[in-house]
Amino acid sequence: MAPRVRKIAMYLVLYSIAGIALLWALLPVLWMLLSSLKTQAGMFSMPPKFIFKPNFDTFAYMFSERGNFTHFLTNSVIASGVSTGISLVLGTLGGFALARRKFKGEKHISFWIISTRMAPIPAVLLPLYLMFSKMGLIGTMTGLIFAYTTLNLPFALWMMMIFFKEVPVDLEEAAMIDGCSRFQAFWRVVIPPAAPGLVATGILCLMFAWNDFLFASVFSGHENQTIPVAATLLITQQGIAWGQAMATGTVIITPMVIAGLIVRKYLVRGLSMGAVK
Repeated sequence: MAPRVRKIAMYLVLYSIAGIALLWALLPVLWMLLSSLKTQAGMFSMPPKFIFKPNFDTFAYMFSERGNFTHFLTNSVIASGVSTGISLVLGTLGGFALARRKFKGEKHISFWIISTRMAPIPAVLLPLYLMFSKMGLIGTMTGLIFAYTTLNLPFALWMMMIFFKEVPVDLEEAAMIDGCSRFQAFWRVVIPPAAPGLVATGILCLMFAWNDFLFASVFSGHENQTIPVAATLLITQQGIAWGQAMATGTVIITPMVIAGLIVRKYLVRGLSMGAVK
């Protein structure tokens, strides 16, 4: 086989594999999106229709007073947003300290911190439940925010430590020689080059909290249920409300997809920082 033909054949194989992987990943999401815009009969019609008149009755019902979906959406926004903010602030400060300060057992402490994130969720769940129960936080929004912060903080701290190690120490020292205080050097000189890592860490923490079901089902009360927990209410003894289930899934993934597309440049740069030294 001629080299040119072999090269074309190789590209065809690679593009075919990439196309199959893309179809495999997107087909369930596309199917869910289309089903959320169909009637109950149209959802199960065979052969399936890909061109049809959209029906928004399910979304209108969900966001009506009877559907009460706005309440669950608000709870998800508050719990995931506040916990991500706390995790970013504490993770940034802690990660900077671990990246810059040299002390005995530094590597062991860093590994111990990330090991708490790698532990199975059920292993963390029981101790947290006992502590929160003693503090009266079970069934409260504060307890849910603390639980998400416990989940995200080790990850944020570890990620920011890696990103800060990529920022040369010489920049801080030069800023301090020019008259900046330690905090001013951190804020004006270190944070800007580490911003892609900060954005990537924030988006990932937000996704972890937004998509969580286990923590929310244990620590949230009836008034603080988030969207993933509310989705289970669609499974009743009379059957599954497929239209609302598809619409709920669409609402759950849409904000994260939009956020990922908006900050994709920072996400790629942030996740690639520290990959090559």
